[in-house]
Amino acid sequence: LTGAAKLVVVIAIFLLTFYVISQVFEIKMDANLGHIFARSALDAAARSTKPPRYKCGISKACPEKHFAFKMSSGAANVVGPKICVEDNVLMSGVKNNVGRGINVALVNGKTGEPLDTKFFDMWGGDVAPFIEFLKSIQDGTIVLMATYDDGATKLNEEARKLISELGSTSITNLGFRDNWVFCGGKGIKTKSPFEQHIKNNKDTNKYEGWPEVVEMEGCIPQKQD
Repeated sequence: LTGAAKLVVVIAIFLLTFYVISQVFEIKMDANLGHIFARSALDAAARSTKPPRYKCGISKACPEKHFAFKMSSGAANVVGPKICVEDNVLMSGVKNNVGRGINVALVNGKTGEPLDTKFFDMWGGDVAPFIEFLKSIQDGTIVLMATYDDGATKLNEEARKLISELGSTSITNLGFRDNWVFCGGKGIKTKSPFEQHIKNNKDTNKYEGWPEVVEMEGCIPQKQD
């Protein structure tokens, strides 16, 4: 009887221990699962509240048959301009294809594909190559321009007229170290709505000898046949 009693006690202790361990393990499992599900819910909520990103980082999506663009002028003579079309950065300091003067990017008006990028020094350079370049632009081409440092000193009447024919209204008033961004097109019938211009004024300049950076974004209508 004594041996049987001991066996019963041992079995009872074993079962009690197993029960306690299983309960503790279940509590921990519930806690871990609860933590996992709570984290998943928080992550899902964060994803749902995160604002959507549109092409080139613009503030809203473009409608169909429009190309998204965003651009900025240079900052003084330190940081170069940036031109982005359809999420494709065409010109920037990082790409190392910008320079003092007027920076120009050409884009196919039907497909949105980039065609060419160039910059023309309007302080120490010659305006003649710029004029020839402007004359060579084909009808239906989207033209984006941004100044860096100084984009006006060497501009003459012929160059300004050619740019105005692309849809610019501010080019006639562009002066020494003004900041200017513009998006127009060859063969455009009206003045472009995409243009920003800040005058160089020592009383209002953000930088010592230059005004603040100008930025612009929008949706360019696709050229229709």
